[in-house]
Amino acid sequence: MNTVCAIVGVGPGNGLALVRRFAREGYRVAMLSRDIDRLKGWEQEIPGTHAYRFDATEGERAHAVFKQVREDLGAVSVLLFNAGGGVFKSAEQVTLQEFEDSWRINCYGLLATVQAVLGQLREHDRASLVITGASAALRGRAATAPFASAKAGQRSLAQSLARQLGPENIHVAYVVIDGVVDLPRTRQAMPDKPDDFFLSPDAVADSVWFLTRQARSAWTFELDLRPFGESW
Repeated sequence: MNTVCAIVGVGPGNGLALVRRFAREGYRVAMLSRDIDRLKGWEQEIPGTHAYRFDATEGERAHAVFKQVREDLGAVSVLLFNAGGGVFKSAEQVTLQEFEDSWRINCYGLLATVQAVLGQLREHDRASLVITGASAALRGRAATAPFASAKAGQRSLAQSLARQLGPENIHVAYVVIDGVVDLPRTRQAMPDKPDDFFLSPDAVADSVWFLTRQARSAWTFELDLRPFGESW
């Protein structure tokens, strides 16, 4: 089995937890994000990892970056799209540029990445594409107009990919993150919240790993993850 995993959007939360999980399972892990210096530090710390600078909003660079990944590590068999972000404002408050920026990272960035990596995924008997989503993809609150619409578009794109690529034995799954991820900055912002209020990045990574190991006869397309105390 070819064990090359590419993770787009590696930061100190879910992204880094995904890196550690797949590296621990013996994958050669390509870590991609805008902050190459931070990635280089993790590359020294975590065996089997390799750092690449990639901004998902710069889609024109995707083919060159993933060509380099293939030359260095081999063809990607697991692609995890963890890049995301957006502005939390109402439709009245948000600027057109902020609205477009939310779309570029969540939808445009996903499409550009998939177009660059799809040929590599097709080289394997089985492959996986897992996208980190958000509960905003399912409901638009008053102050989430740009973020929710971008995430809803991302979810629809993921569903389209799942229907197209499933017959090729490429499992596409969308993970709905519903809750606050446990990070130093979120802990600092919410010092009175108990431990079980937060989503554990390691637990999220375990769930993503499970998705990539599912039997084809019982694939999951959408998996929602939340602490028990989250209001839903």
